[in-house]
Amino acid sequence: MFHLAQFNMARLRQPLDHEDTEEFVTMLGPVNAIAEASPGFVWRLEDEDGNSSSYVEVPGLDDPMWIVNYSVWTDVESFRHFVYKSGHGSYLRRRSDWFEPAAEATTVCWWTPEGTTPDVAEAYQKLLRLHADGPSEDGWHIRDPYPVPAAT
Repeated sequence: MFHLAQFNMARLRQPLDHEDTEEFVTMLGPVNAIAEASPGFVWRLEDEDGNSSSYVEVPGLDDPMWIVNYSVWTDVESFRHFVYKSGHGSYLRRRSDWFEPAAEATTVCWWTPEGTTPDVAEAYQKLLRLHADGPSEDGWHIRDPYPVPAAT
């Protein structure tokens, strides 16, 4: 069995402790709670204190304005429902309030064996490979998913 892993990054317009980012920071907990209560949710990255992954540093990336989100879901449909149709969707539509426009893909998805979670550095490398090489079984866009691998 395989699960869907997704890793995404966004570059903040202002630091997390800036007043312009206050609403975004205030909603991290409630939006993460929506994710955790959503059908198909498996896991999400947290910092060492159990806070949002927005506070996790990405190895090899020395820019505190970049924040990450990393989660695992049972399937593409569950993840899409959370992203676009849950309470998360209203904040996604306002992303330009808090984040700079992106020139390249900010999200990468891939199939991971059930019970495994690649580390943040590996997930970041998958996003960089997507930028360099385009979609592959190693990483693709959520709008064009690769098929679930056959069980071995």
